[in-house]
Amino acid sequence: MKHLARRSSYILGMLVLISILSFLAIHAAPSSFFDAGGLNPNMTPQAIAHLKAIYGLDKPLIEQYFVWMQSLLMLDFGVSFVTGKTVIEEIQSRIGITLFINILTLIVVFGLSLYLGIKAALNPKSRFDWAVKQLSLVSFAMPSFYLALLLILFFSVALPLFPISGLHTIGINEGTWRYYLDFLWHLILPLGVIIFVSIGSMTMYVRGLVVEILKSDYIFFAKARRLEEKKIIKTYVIPNLLPPIVTLLGLSLPGLIGGSVILETIFAIDGMGQLFYNAALSRDYPVIMGLLMITAMLTLLGNMLSDIILLKLNPFFKRSVA
Repeated sequence: MKHLARRSSYILGMLVLISILSFLAIHAAPSSFFDAGGLNPNMTPQAIAHLKAIYGLDKPLIEQYFVWMQSLLMLDFGVSFVTGKTVIEEIQSRIGITLFINILTLIVVFGLSLYLGIKAALNPKSRFDWAVKQLSLVSFAMPSFYLALLLILFFSVALPLFPISGLHTIGINEGTWRYYLDFLWHLILPLGVIIFVSIGSMTMYVRGLVVEILKSDYIFFAKARRLEEKKIIKTYVIPNLLPPIVTLLGLSLPGLIGGSVILETIFAIDGMGQLFYNAALSRDYPVIMGLLMITAMLTLLGNMLSDIILLKLNPFFKRSVA
């Protein structure tokens, strides 16, 4: 309990510090929504000053911060300058597709990486190990936008098998089984790109961890006792592999919200990544600050959850984080 209380106070302190730095960085930008071409160029300075007064941007910076923090404590992230909707409404309309894509990608990437990394480490210098290394290098070096364009040119233009962009085909009734099959059909190319460019580094990371584990003394004695390979993996390799994997999963939590700006733009997917990109271009302060704070909270929450899980997996971990 003391450890959890200490971690909770640390998270609160970090959130306050992040909010201050983010707020100052946003307002230190050389231009704002009101002079970045986001408004009608025919608007008079008096009208612009009136809009700033409505949004509270005419007040001193420190007063703006405390007003914003007071609203943030009530989970009120403000109103978008561009659409006039609340930031919560903007996020709710886009978060579903981003969570679906990234959670599915996370499950597939971690599952395949564990299988490929463990099998390659158990069979070093074999053809399978060589193939996994080459595939991982290509995956690590492949830019996601380049692979997306290649797949579109080949599978959507040359061989019109998959749709180029969007999530649904016009004319299909929502709620039918054809509607959901069409939705999954539109996601094949985006998911393929994200999975391929993510699996290489993860596979090599798992392979490196397993190689180090196999050099341990307890693995040597397990082999000396002529234990089966499956039992060695289940009893010795997997338990020692879980802590760093859990830590990595905790750090991957913010990516569930951020999504992929480039892929969402190429495939015309209205997700969180595209929302942040459009908000940054238009200097939409409330949306930018809302997304930054949500990402920061998820990052700190992911670290805290990974610590809790590590404490359950390894009680001696408490000594190193206390």
